[in-house]
Amino acid sequence: MRSSAALRSPICPRLKGLFVTAYVIMIRDRMRNEVAFQRYAEGAVAARPGHDFDVLAFYGACETWEGSEADGIVILSFADRAAAKAWYKSPAYTAAKAHRFQGADYRLMVVDGIE
Repeated sequence: MRSSAALRSPICPRLKGLFVTAYVIMIRDRMRNEVAFQRYAEGAVAARPGHDFDVLAFYGACETWEGSEADGIVILSFADRAAAKAWYKSPAYTAAKAHRFQGADYRLMVVDGIE
């Protein structure tokens, strides 16, 4: 995986240093167990206190233009990648995501945004 730092300068040198916001993109590919997923949803809500982020998209209507269809998409905005990682690795979210692993197939990624 190439870092965003490796990609910034060759693409547009003027953007160097502007990447501050971090977006966590959660793509649900397939629901496998709704009971386990409900436990995840409850745990994810309980894991939010102490972590400052905005929910930009939450399982809204999605139109796939290229690639595989998604069953659902969530996009979260954090102040920076460190804040996103702190939430993702927090004890409360770690406990919640164990249920997500049982309940659904997801792809998660973090991408640097431009502020």
